[in-house]
Amino acid sequence: MARVTAGAGDARCCVLYVTEADLVAGNGYRKRLVRVRNSSNLQGIVVVEKTRISEQYFPALQKFTVLDLGMVLLPVASQMEASCLIIQLVQEQTKEPSKNPLLRKKRALLLSEPSLLRTVQQIPGVGKVKAPLLLQKFPSIQQLSNASIWELEQVVGQAVAKQIHAFFTQPR
Repeated sequence: MARVTAGAGDARCCVLYVTEADLVAGNGYRKRLVRVRNSSNLQGIVVVEKTRISEQYFPALQKFTVLDLGMVLLPVASQMEASCLIIQLVQEQTKEPSKNPLLRKKRALLLSEPSLLRTVQQIPGVGKVKAPLLLQKFPSIQQLSNASIWELEQVVGQAVAKQIHAFFTQPR
């Protein structure tokens, strides 16, 4: 599985290429997809070789990538088509990244993960307004619990940041 990272500043885009062989070999590609998805500074796009041989494995990859991880999935017929697509993505990113729908900002997976949203809403000082904001910046409970007060302040302000930090660091 190949990985290409491009971008400037905080808006970096990572293209993960899942080959026909990766699909047929099993679920080894999943770890890398999850790692990119959980990275707070990478926007992941998955390009997959969808051929007659790998077609039967595609629905499982599609469900995992799009529904479970909320990442962009682009099927291609060959490595040549994939390389042309990646070149187009890079060219579009350098023109005007805000107009490229594939490079949109990460957003919380509110539709596919309502339990995560409800859990974050139960943290003292966090409610229906602040929970989605926190999930945009910290898409998992682990990332939220490891955030510094300064990182939290950038999203919810000093008072609530201290409450959140205390919630995760105080012994129970």
